[in-house]
Amino acid sequence: MTTPFVCVLAAFVLIWVARVPVFVALARADQSFDNELPPRQLAQLEGFGARAVAAHRGLLDSFAPFAAAVVIAHLAGADPRRSAVFAVAFVVAQLVYVLAYLGNVDYLRSLVWLVGFLTILGLFALAAA
Repeated sequence: MTTPFVCVLAAFVLIWVARVPVFVALARADQSFDNELPPRQLAQLEGFGARAVAAHRGLLDSFAPFAAAVVIAHLAGADPRRSAVFAVAFVVAQLVYVLAYLGNVDYLRSLVWLVGFLTILGLFALAAA
């Protein structure tokens, strides 16, 4: 498996690891998980819990474009070394994004979101070149 494909797997795992703080926030609020209508319950979280939900959703939003960019770059025969650099940078940016979101560091969160977005564009640019 190539490094970019390993990064797709790592990004997928990170999505679900980032779900753990949501359950921690629910436990702190003395709530068990409402399987009947989870969005209603999650919308009631505040502070750390709300940020944990938002971080998880942010990872979900960026996963599909990243995975598509990796596959398209691979199919287009893009430079494997550059693809790997973009893919690793994306995963690192996603990790910092979650940590910044949970730590309520909004400027850093926005900056690393932009880095992640640019890595996706970079992968698509490699495919187009």
